[in-house]
Amino acid sequence: MKTSKMENPHSLSISIVFDGLLVGIFAGCIAVIYRILLNHAESLLFRIIDFTKGNAFYIAGWFAVLIILGLIVGRLVKWDEVCSGSGIPQVQGEMKGYISQNWVSVLITKITGGTLSILGGLSLGREGPSVQLGAMAAKGLAKITGKSKTKERIMEVCGSGAGLAAAFNAPLAGIMFALEEIQKNFNSSMLVCVTAGALTSDFISKNVFGLSPVFEFQLKSALPLKYYGLLILLGIILGAAGALYNCVMLKGQDIYKKLSFLKPEYRTVIPFLVSGVLCYCLPSVLAGGHAMITRLESGHLLIGSMVLLLLGKFLFSAVSFGSGAPGGIFFPLLILGAYIGSIYGTSVTGLTGISQDYIINFIILAMAGFFTAIVRAPITGVILIAEMTGTFEHFLSLAVVSLTAYVIAHLLKSEPIYESLLGRILAKKGLKTTDAAEGKVLSSFVVGTTCLAVGKKIKDVAWPEHCLIVTISRGKEEIIAKGSTVVHSGDTLVVLVEEDYLGMVTESFQLICGEITAG
Repeated sequence: MKTSKMENPHSLSISIVFDGLLVGIFAGCIAVIYRILLNHAESLLFRIIDFTKGNAFYIAGWFAVLIILGLIVGRLVKWDEVCSGSGIPQVQGEMKGYISQNWVSVLITKITGGTLSILGGLSLGREGPSVQLGAMAAKGLAKITGKSKTKERIMEVCGSGAGLAAAFNAPLAGIMFALEEIQKNFNSSMLVCVTAGALTSDFISKNVFGLSPVFEFQLKSALPLKYYGLLILLGIILGAAGALYNCVMLKGQDIYKKLSFLKPEYRTVIPFLVSGVLCYCLPSVLAGGHAMITRLESGHLLIGSMVLLLLGKFLFSAVSFGSGAPGGIFFPLLILGAYIGSIYGTSVTGLTGISQDYIINFIILAMAGFFTAIVRAPITGVILIAEMTGTFEHFLSLAVVSLTAYVIAHLLKSEPIYESLLGRILAKKGLKTTDAAEGKVLSSFVVGTTCLAVGKKIKDVAWPEHCLIVTISRGKEEIIAKGSTVVHSGDTLVVLVEEDYLGMVTESFQLICGEITAG
């Protein structure tokens, strides 16, 4: 078995900055191209609806086109199954060592399938796919430039953050998402690389789409502290709603699997046909949801109309995502959160006499809380919404709502959506482990305060097999690991892992170091 050469930690820290810049350029360009294609596809969709409306012959022709689009998307998913759905679980699986994606195939199928899905009106977002596209652009760059397996993995994490940054014009959220949700590791070298990539990607995106935030909600003032009891109630509602959302999204997949009379590649036709019906009775719920946000920003919706749009978007999102069509849940779930916040804010101001100016506050807060309840990444949620709305004046209220929603979702035993989806992917035949590979991978794990090894000698800890702790980084000091070396909180363990067992070893070290928790 061949063994990869170990790299000097100091030179690695310097070189990955330049790698991060390159990844930011490539991942940013890919994400921007994808975003442009989706914008044009959504615009074309609504032009087609306006053109065909009222003409039975044109409507029948559009339904025929939708069927063809559904069949094409189904074939793309059959050709490369990892292009289906959001893409974030697939990247997480690759980071754990369970999945090895073909970067060329994913780039082609994800971009094509995602564009056709939006053209067909499916309720899917661009953000999850942008994370996967960014990671695959980074993987391709690493392959082409002959990087080591260790650097390749660092670049993929960087690419995922760069993809999200370009999709949302939110570099800080891209950095935090890559570390909190993809890597689950706050290694300083990784942070520098991801920061370089996300900022570069965001620079490219803003040169194309401008400096304006994604949402144009104008926050007049922060919510007074005396009203924070209302935020606790909102957080409770969002936590329960997030648990329901996760349950329905997964149940949607289960229902599609029960349609045994339809081959998997034909099931994607179903949401396209549903979209055809919605084109002429509830068009606002189609595609990512920009039409719904525009209506909400106008401020003229009644509660009844908001409830109708909320339920329509929610159910259609389940129909769209459950089919396995390429596209994410990121942006649609933020739209749902905004509507929950608007309904809640309108009701509260009507019942308590609070100024209606604060309805905007509840909308913004609900987006962060709903995201946190579903994804279980509160820091990313708070930063993301602050960046997307262009204001950082409501961090405290964002934190209160998000943490409350987080706790409620946890108490309801709702698993984070991306972890649930990854578990389902790994349960499928052929995606349980990576194919046999030669060589070893150099991985790093940060020792948290809850680490089971803190205060113990290395020889006294039940480390997993098929790996070797090589060095321990403690501040600026590099310590050669020995059996008598005592592990301290804040240490970074540099571990040499056999690639065949990368997934198992990674999860074991994350559990021991306190990066993740069991159950």
